[in-house]
Amino acid sequence: MAKKKTPVLPSGNYNKKVYDYTDSSGKRIYRSFTSDDEDELNFMVAEFKLRKKKTKGHPERMTLNEAITKYISTSDAVLGAKTIEEYEKIQKNGFQMLMDVELEKITKELLIEAVNTEAKRPCKRHTKNPKPISPKTLKNEYGLISSVIKRYCPGVDTNVTLPAVQPPIKSLLPPEVIFEIVKGEEIELAVLIAMWLSFSASELRGLKRSSIHGNYIQIDQVIVDVRNTPVEKDVAKVDTRKRKHRIPPYIKELIDMLPEDQEYLIPFSASVLSKRWTRLLKRNGLPHMTFHELRHVNASVMATLHIPDKYAMERGGWKSDKVMKQTYTHTFDEVREKSDEIIDDFFERRRKMGEKIIPMRGIRQ
Repeated sequence: MAKKKTPVLPSGNYNKKVYDYTDSSGKRIYRSFTSDDEDELNFMVAEFKLRKKKTKGHPERMTLNEAITKYISTSDAVLGAKTIEEYEKIQKNGFQMLMDVELEKITKELLIEAVNTEAKRPCKRHTKNPKPISPKTLKNEYGLISSVIKRYCPGVDTNVTLPAVQPPIKSLLPPEVIFEIVKGEEIELAVLIAMWLSFSASELRGLKRSSIHGNYIQIDQVIVDVRNTPVEKDVAKVDTRKRKHRIPPYIKELIDMLPEDQEYLIPFSASVLSKRWTRLLKRNGLPHMTFHELRHVNASVMATLHIPDKYAMERGGWKSDKVMKQTYTHTFDEVREKSDEIIDDFFERRRKMGEKIIPMRGIRQ
């Protein structure tokens, strides 16, 4: 029988695809190997098949890189697309000194060394003024690494001290300043919904005309960017994020001014919102504040007005232990309505009166 010829790519390189696994939807996933040398390619394929045979029934013999791939492929039905993208970024960039190490050879001492090395890794975002990755990034990376090790090699002690995440000290712009600079801007509606109703960028982008129910607006979905492509995501599984807000009259006016054929209320990507917001601040000579921190403004306002934690967390979609477990059994009761009135009253006064300070009434818990 004639020997099957190895496929050649347009680039001239040899290529072979080898079956790897079947995902949760029943799709067969193949691993692709490429080389400009056919003998080297055959060696790579043989090595891959040998490793699969060696690790079958012995997950602890997988390398960390292989284990992460398996962890993702066996969890893709419960992980969001954005989460999978983040995991793949960690697999590509983070903890590279561990990726080719077999799980059973990973020790606590090796993990401590790897954490120390990773803490010094330059962040790709700071090319002009090189800085190491942040403690928060390191914490997220190690969260994946430790979860993978615990699943496939539970005997390894992954309890390692990580650099402390220091909360940034920030000064937020007061609402009256934000109202003033955003007036008449294309992103006015987005900014006000974020600040007034405490919606995140992904929640804003998911809002449609069908999200409006009378005088209320409800979050039924979000839009996130996965590999630079907008993806709609159902938020029904996250109870605290699927919430309903009364629409303040001024925001309702802005919505009514949108073109009738415009389905999405906020037709901008998260990147566009962020860039336009940043430019707006610079144009007005104001200190930098991220678009997401508009939600922090809302939280600060609610704290100033003494809104009970139960209703503040419900409005913002934040989790808590006891209180938030029962939030949706008493949604929009009399006290919640009063909380909404106080917050709306505050923002309306700030919008109309500029920087004039007006005594506000509070609410008792």
